[in-house]
Amino acid sequence: MKTLTLLRHAKSGWDAPAARDFDRSLNARGRKAARAMGREMRRLGLGFDQVLASPAARVTETLTELAQGYGHAVDTSFDDTIYLAPVEALLALVRSADDADDRLLLVGHNPGMEQLALLLSAEGPLRDEIAVKYPTGALTEIGFEAARWHDIAPGEGRLARFIRPRELAEGLGPDD
Repeated sequence: MKTLTLLRHAKSGWDAPAARDFDRSLNARGRKAARAMGREMRRLGLGFDQVLASPAARVTETLTELAQGYGHAVDTSFDDTIYLAPVEALLALVRSADDADDRLLLVGHNPGMEQLALLLSAEGPLRDEIAVKYPTGALTEIGFEAARWHDIAPGEGRLARFIRPRELAEGLGPDD
């Protein structure tokens, strides 16, 4: 069985001067949300064999804050192709993951995170919630019966959880 967890970066700010979109930082709410998500991931006992992430500032900062809540940093491989990647590129990246790794965390941006979650997951109430909105800082966990990452297919994933930061702490809503 393979488990894919998708995490959209936490809320970033448009106020601070950034030369390019890639360099935008988290705002205070985003930092708080990432720490809350880290605490929730620790409470749930979530762990990962491999972590792939966009190298954009808001993603790296999300991981730094997440580690504070989680209790330790996660060993992460940064991949330029994840930055604002279309769903096809994200699916190809997941399908090329090492089959020795059963639990993969992918950290990136919308619309890719939302589209990948919708593409891979079977119909159901959690999928319906994702289709309404996949806010910043949201986490989705999808399980597959496949033995190899290459074999995961659209619509065959079982959504185990969809967690939004606003569900974890005061002052983290409304979603965006």
